[in-house]
Amino acid sequence: MPEGAPPQTDLCAMSALELARAIRQKAASVREVMAAHLDRIDRDNPRVNAIVTLVRERALADAAAADAAIARADPIGPLHGLPIAHKDLLPTRGIRTTFGSPIHRDLVPDDDALIVERVRRAGAITIGKTNTPEFGAGSQTFNAIFGPTLNPFDTTKTCGGSSGGAAVALACGMMPIADGSDMGGSLRNPASFCGVVGLRPSPGRVPVWPAANAWATLSVDGPMARTVADVALLLSVMAGADARSPLSLADDPHTFAGRLERDLRGVRVAWAPRFAGLPFDPLIVAMVDAQRRIFEALGCAVEDDEPDLRGADDVFKTLRAHAFVTNLRDVVHGRRESVKEEILWELDRGERLTSADLARAERGRTELYHRFLRLMDRYDYLVLPVTQVLPFAVEQRYPTRIGDAAMTTYIDWMKSCYFVSLLAAPAIAVPCGFTNEGLPVGLQIVGRPRDDWGLLQIAHAFEQALNLRRRWPDPAAGREAERGTPQRTAFD
Repeated sequence: MPEGAPPQTDLCAMSALELARAIRQKAASVREVMAAHLDRIDRDNPRVNAIVTLVRERALADAAAADAAIARADPIGPLHGLPIAHKDLLPTRGIRTTFGSPIHRDLVPDDDALIVERVRRAGAITIGKTNTPEFGAGSQTFNAIFGPTLNPFDTTKTCGGSSGGAAVALACGMMPIADGSDMGGSLRNPASFCGVVGLRPSPGRVPVWPAANAWATLSVDGPMARTVADVALLLSVMAGADARSPLSLADDPHTFAGRLERDLRGVRVAWAPRFAGLPFDPLIVAMVDAQRRIFEALGCAVEDDEPDLRGADDVFKTLRAHAFVTNLRDVVHGRRESVKEEILWELDRGERLTSADLARAERGRTELYHRFLRLMDRYDYLVLPVTQVLPFAVEQRYPTRIGDAAMTTYIDWMKSCYFVSLLAAPAIAVPCGFTNEGLPVGLQIVGRPRDDWGLLQIAHAFEQALNLRRRWPDPAAGREAERGTPQRTAFD
């Protein structure tokens, strides 16, 4: 080990920025970084089931090649040598990609997804795939191939989803950066449940390819990490125009690699801990409301306010069902018995939609967007909870009640995220504390459309001012022995 290098266990605790710097300065080799993270995977993954396909030998070979590039003084990218596992919804060339579905149990794609191309070009090393619910449907990570992914802070609880495996791997130190996707909260919900950071970028900020509908904006790809600065680093690689994604934004992605520090005095914040009149666990409301003092101490002008979101639920569910038909109708045709009931519900609802239904939803979304813009004429940011509930029992497919309010569908408990998804604005989940039982809680900040950089700046300022001590979960201390430890993983 080079002189001054940290012990292997410390390598897994370092931020992505710190690891990248240590590799560039030769304080740690890429092979040492990879070995430390593979050891962490061997230790923790059998208990939480976050990484479902591990390409160990390929990763070790790529690490050796990355060290050789440094020895030759070759130009290296900003993510050089950093381990990353990709969400199992993203195609990865030569690596099994199941989409969490028996339909694709043995699929090995010939091409990488666009963001996989970009992070690998920037020097990151693929170590495998992270678990996801079947076709990303729902914010509870389980599927018929690999089983459930468990919350590392309490292995009897869910980690959220659909980027649940990514959030758990980050929380445990199995990798420093992760990718994910978000239609109704899939980057934000698991980040909140697992104490990490998840960014839903503005539509077009991170180009999406392949895509059944290249003009869709309800679902986006984006970054996750343990700190806002690491999320910004990964976004600087993921962002930027690509002809395969016709809505992709052409802004210079290197902006996101800049200094995040900013004077927030006079910045206007709309405060909505009881967002949209939705039912919330009272503890979540109290924990988010307690952070108001942090924003005020930063110099922000904070006022109780929120957008008018009447009709948002019907608009979202209509557009979501239509997206399921677009993406999955042909895939599932003739194989309905192979997919879970929630997907069939979406498909059946989508196929009953009329052109008038879709027109009403598109008009409704436009009205919601303009109402949101009117709010953001008065404010720079909107703050609200990420989730309406705390992590729930992993055996439960979804919450059926929040307080006195019944949840009639598998996504009703996710409205604090999916209402925001309709607004074409960037939103970020940042940890804001832990319950007495040690469960993480996140705070959601929403920026103006396309102001991803400003959003990262205020999120970073909040994170630094709160200075929440990172808690490293110990999955071995959980109660997994009571329910059995999931072991169905595919390691080569």
